[in-house]
Amino acid sequence: MKDSATGRVHVVVLAAGKGTRMRSSKPKVLHELAGRSMLAHCLDTAAALNPATVRVVIGHQGEAVRESQSHRNLDWVWQHEQNGTGHAVQLGIEGLQARPDDRVLVLYADVPLLGADLLARLTGSNAVVSLLTVHMDDPTGYGRILRDDTGRVLRIVEQKDASEAEREVREVNTGILMARYGELETWLDRLESGNAQGELYLTDIIEMAAAEDKVVEAVIAEDAWAVTGVNDRLALSRLERVYQQRQAEALALAGTTVADTARIDIRGSLDCGQDVSIDVDCVFEGSVRLGDNVHIGPHCVLRDCEIGPGSTVEAFSHIDGVVTAGDNAIGPYARLRPGAALDSSAKIGNFVEIKAARIGARSKVNHLSYVGDARVGDDSNLGAGTITCNYDGANKHHTEIGDRVFVGSATQLVAPVSVGDDATIGAGSTITRNVGQGQLAVARARQSVIDGWQRPRKKGD
Repeated sequence: MKDSATGRVHVVVLAAGKGTRMRSSKPKVLHELAGRSMLAHCLDTAAALNPATVRVVIGHQGEAVRESQSHRNLDWVWQHEQNGTGHAVQLGIEGLQARPDDRVLVLYADVPLLGADLLARLTGSNAVVSLLTVHMDDPTGYGRILRDDTGRVLRIVEQKDASEAEREVREVNTGILMARYGELETWLDRLESGNAQGELYLTDIIEMAAAEDKVVEAVIAEDAWAVTGVNDRLALSRLERVYQQRQAEALALAGTTVADTARIDIRGSLDCGQDVSIDVDCVFEGSVRLGDNVHIGPHCVLRDCEIGPGSTVEAFSHIDGVVTAGDNAIGPYARLRPGAALDSSAKIGNFVEIKAARIGARSKVNHLSYVGDARVGDDSNLGAGTITCNYDGANKHHTEIGDRVFVGSATQLVAPVSVGDDATIGAGSTITRNVGQGQLAVARARQSVIDGWQRPRKKGD
């Protein structure tokens, strides 16, 4: 973030917790929401603020946490002994190249739905300390925000240290706060562990600031889900549904027909053209683009693909790493794997698998077939049960099929092999040699017929 009257922003992300209640061998912050780890969600939000520094405090299985974000430019800080949030932030700012008027924003890696817009309200404050609060009908477990009669924030009291009267307060601390670096460093050095947990509470700096008549601004979050942390898998599941519902509603409001906004999962980005319709129980992963007038049937999974305009994907199809030109018919029960490409009006039918193969314009692979490492020309037809035998046990080999080729049912094309334009392959053939342009190839055993044949019978019949 550029220098301003209020200084630069440095972000400290707390990600050292074990997450015992997740009951998992995986660090809590690496559990996923919408296909990305909670830590990744938090770091993406932080990056949107363009901070001067991002430091991540790690502890339990820290190497795995750090490795998960190796593609980012981050500072990593170890908290080997966990002694509270105050201790974590002490470590987080240790040696930080910051000016006294710079600000430190403290985030939590297990708060995945926090948005940049809400954080912008926080970072837009000129107060020495600003914190996010929220009103809850049931504040059990949260620190309470205590104010004086004028509404001035005095301090935060944790649930275990609160009196009965204080526990009646419904405004609670989210843990997310920002403080001016010069004062924060001083206050952190003064923290003491005389509380029910025997830990250094970051929240104690609020009382210190109030005692010094420093301005403490509480930014109230209207959306409780945005500041909700995850402690167990049930909480994560609830946040997943909130996230998905909001994405589905935004998609519908933008003009996409979503059959049921409660039955769609978007685990990445989904870009839809005009008049797109999506049936129930579809999953979109990675980066997916649907052109105008595309219809996606029920129970489909689409990952990192682009479906051209006017195309239909029927029920139970899986599409991964594929680009289609448009006016394509896919499925039902089709599987298109990475490297598959369909030219305009190509058709892939039921129980067909395509891998690293291009299917030409208006060509059809309608039934029970596998086409891998191949190129199929325009206006060709591959009959039911056609297989390109592309793998010899060690290496992959290519099959080239020309334009206007007819391949009969139950044909095996043993790669490397080519079939010329306008060629015909008889049903049940095993093709091991090239077929020239316009040729008919039939490669199958001669049929024998024996009259009066007696089938063997079981003894005693």
